[in-house]
Order: sequence, then C-alpha cells, then structure tokens
Amino acid sequence: MTNMSDSPARHAQIIARCAGLKPALTAVVHPCDAPSLSAAVEAANAGLIVPVLVGPQARIRAVAAEAGLDIGKFRLVAVPQSHAAAAEAVAMAGRGEVETLMKGSLHTDELMREVVTGMATGRRISHCYLFDVAAYPRPLFITDAAINIFPSLSDKRDICQNAIDFAIAMGLALPKVAILSAVELVTEKMPATIDAAALCKMAERGQITGGVLDGPLAFDNAISMEAARIKGIVSKVAGQADILLVPDIESGNMLAKQLTFFEGGDGAGIVLGARLPIILTSRADPVSTRLASCAIALLLVQARR
Repeated sequence: MTNMSDSPARHAQIIARCAGLKPALTAVVHPCDAPSLSAAVEAANAGLIVPVLVGPQARIRAVAAEAGLDIGKFRLVAVPQSHAAAAEAVAMAGRGEVETLMKGSLHTDELMREVVTGMATGRRISHCYLFDVAAYPRPLFITDAAINIFPSLSDKRDICQNAIDFAIAMGLALPKVAILSAVELVTEKMPATIDAAALCKMAERGQITGGVLDGPLAFDNAISMEAARIKGIVSKVAGQADILLVPDIESGNMLAKQLTFFEGGDGAGIVLGARLPIILTSRADPVSTRLASCAIALLLVQARR
C-alpha cells in the first residue's frame, strides 16, 4: 500500500476505510499524459482500483515508457482517440465489465456527453467535492462546482439529493445542507434565494430526503456559528453545515479553488447520479487528492456490491 502519511487527516481516514476491500475494476478513459496515467498506477499500487486502460495503445505505452510507469499487468483496450475511448468506457460500464470510470487526459465535457447518453438514471448527474479543510472541524461537501453550469430548481433538487446520499455513504447520519446565496433573506432580485427557499419547502414535503436543509445562507453564516449568531440566524444548519449547495458552477468553482489555494484545502471529487460513480481528477491534484477520489469511488462501489 502507498504511504499515506502526507495525506490530509480526513482523506487518510477515507483511504484507511478501504483496507481489505476488493479494488474497484475501473475503466481509465484516455490516460494519454503522465499525470492521468500516473494517477491510475498510484491508485492501483494503493489497492484502490484495478485499471483497465482505454485509449490509443501506442500512445499510452509511449507515455508509460517516458514517465517510467509499469503498466504491463493492466488490461489495455485499444481505441483510436479520446471520443472513442469515452464511448467504449461507457459501453463497458453498460455491459457490467467495470465498476467505475476514471477520467484521463480528455476534456470533462467529452466524457460527460457519453455518460449522459449511456449511463443516465433519471436523476440529474452532478459533481461533488469532499474537502478536508484544516480550519473547519468536519468534512465539507461542495456541489456542484464542475458539471452543471446554471442549474434549474429541479436540477438543484437532484444535485442536493445526490450530495445527501453521498454524505450518508461517507458516514454522516443526517447531513446538514446549507443552500448558499449572497444574502440570507429571500428576494426576487436574487433568484438563488427563491430556489433556496423552495428547496427547503421541498425537503419539508419529502421531495428531498435524508438531510436537514436551510437557506438561503451566505457562506459565512453557513460555516461560522459566530457569524450566524451576530446576524440573529436561528438554524440547525447555520454555522455547522456539512454540505454547501452553490447557486451555479462559477460560484462553486471559485469557492473550491479558493479553499484549495488560500486555505490549503484538499478536495477529492466524484460524479454522482449516473449508474456508476465517476472519478474526476485534475492534473494539478496532489497524490493524496487523487487517491482520496479513488477511495471515495471504491466505498460507493462497495455500497452497491
């Protein structure tokens, strides 16, 4: 197993939970650069995945040789280019040949077009980060900062439910969801506040289950008990949110990157709502983040098993 002593504490705990589990059979889609191929090899060495490398065979072998990576024990499914790799990986998932997908060096939207077509479940597909931030006393889920650009109310319902189900699978009994906006009051001038209020009512009526919702809440009130107290906000969520549901991809992406680069946060990501979990990693991710993302996928796969 890979040494996890440099991993953020909470992510190391997630990886530790995978000890003894059968690794997830994983289609690695178009791993045609050193970071993406290295991520697959690292996760395999950590006992988290069994990679099936899907892409141009000669190119993958050339990358492995240049990077000094041993891929001799991995199955390689040869296809001519990235679009074909995405299509074949989704087809393999449909045939039950793999348990999860992992993004390689192709663009996210190229992979997701195939996923939406071939792995849909009737629920909106969304992305969720699981952040380990030293300044915050609990794991912090952020959704959606990677897939849904400007989600509708019904999209947000699914994004919220995906995140709640994910948080429960990670061990939270009753996740607290803060629906973020710039202000705490509902106003027609800011549609995100109206969506927040509607989502809370949907939860009251059983359209969203498994969590406690409140919103609209500004970021400070969602994560700081003192900020909530000063503003007179009485809430079971304010100051102790587990999940931050953002209004749109821009705000979510900025928040996630601010936590990463200003706060030293480590955000492992996963795509939810499809028939199988999908691992999205960035070339800028450290090893600990890549492994945590694979560990999350394995825990979700194990729950399905």
